[in-house]
Amino acid sequence: MRLPLELLLLLLLLGLCNTQHGNKRSFSDLVSQDLGFGEEVSEDTEDMSTTILRMSNGSSEFLFEGDLMMPKTRSARRCVRRPHRCLWPRNSHGYVEVPYILSNNYDYSEKSEISRAMKDLESETCIRFVPRHKQQGYLSIEPKFGCSSTIGYVGDRQILSLQRAGCVSFGIIQHELMHALGFHHEHNRSDRDWYITINWDNINEFYRYNFKRKETNNLGTSYDYSSVMHYGKTAFAKYRTESMTPIPNRNVPIGQRKRASPTDFLRINKLYNCRYYRG
Repeated sequence: MRLPLELLLLLLLLGLCNTQHGNKRSFSDLVSQDLGFGEEVSEDTEDMSTTILRMSNGSSEFLFEGDLMMPKTRSARRCVRRPHRCLWPRNSHGYVEVPYILSNNYDYSEKSEISRAMKDLESETCIRFVPRHKQQGYLSIEPKFGCSSTIGYVGDRQILSLQRAGCVSFGIIQHELMHALGFHHEHNRSDRDWYITINWDNINEFYRYNFKRKETNNLGTSYDYSSVMHYGKTAFAKYRTESMTPIPNRNVPIGQRKRASPTDFLRINKLYNCRYYRG
């Protein structure tokens, strides 16, 4: 018996949907393949953005640029537009205090890693992360889904998410803390087109808003390929392609996840006028 063409096409489509382990693939699976998350990659060799996007994939929060929470209050929305006007307050001793609460859902080693990343940022700046007492504005560091933060000081409880088994990594912790201090991603800064090429054809239209250039205050500092705030070459790119390429030398590495760069520290000190730390 000869089957109709329509039925053959339907059977073919059903077969394609069940090729992997006999299971149908969800929308998030399709997104994962599109962004290249399906490959086995060691966490030690992943760049910053690959880890952040992998961990945040499937989050119930809408995260723009992969790890920035949508502002829910007027003050938070103002900070997205002008983060340099949303600075954490300075205490009577001249230090900038960032009160925080650390979730008890982290184990001892995770709490130690978060504390280590904080103390490293403190070591070359006037920023001081302090346990919250009664301050109205503070960071609530929690192991929610993915790695994410809000931008700048919003004057109330603001969640900084560091999911366990992925986000509690030294450089990623500092990346999210720098968002909370008021910094955008390096590749979105106002003069980025002089230093990187955005390969728009390698980015699905749905993800292109993540590369919108910001009118940033660059604090008189040069573009920093080594910034802990810079995403890697494949961020939001189609499978096995590059979304951005450094120029003029395309081989310059970007997306490092080890530690805030010297320029990152300089920018913190300039933004918060840490006069004894500006070099």
